[in-house]
Amino acid sequence: MSSHTPRIEGTHIYDTESSNRGRALNRMFFSLKDAANREKFSLNEAAYCDAHNLNDEQKRVVLERDWKRMTEIGASIFYVLKLAAIDRKSMQDLGAVFTGMSTDEFIAELRAGGRKLG
Repeated sequence: MSSHTPRIEGTHIYDTESSNRGRALNRMFFSLKDAANREKFSLNEAAYCDAHNLNDEQKRVVLERDWKRMTEIGASIFYVLKLAAIDRKSMQDLGAVFTGMSTDEFIAELRAGGRKLG
């Protein structure tokens, strides 16, 4: 990480190391782009995770829908959204989880221009 990259408390950087850690998780999420795979996942989530070689923690965060932890252990938000869509969750719903707000509060904050850093 570059020394001039600003750090925001409570956040993490998604980099090559994170991507490598989350490879199996991201592959599984990406597979959910296909309707047949979404159906398989919905029928038996645990078996679908096992078929994609998720480790115990990866499987746990999927089954528990621990959205924030998914990204902390290497999932790309762009792939997490594929799982969120199955649950009818929007990016705003996830943003609310990540910031500790309700979805309505998060949307209101976005409309007001977002949080100011500094």
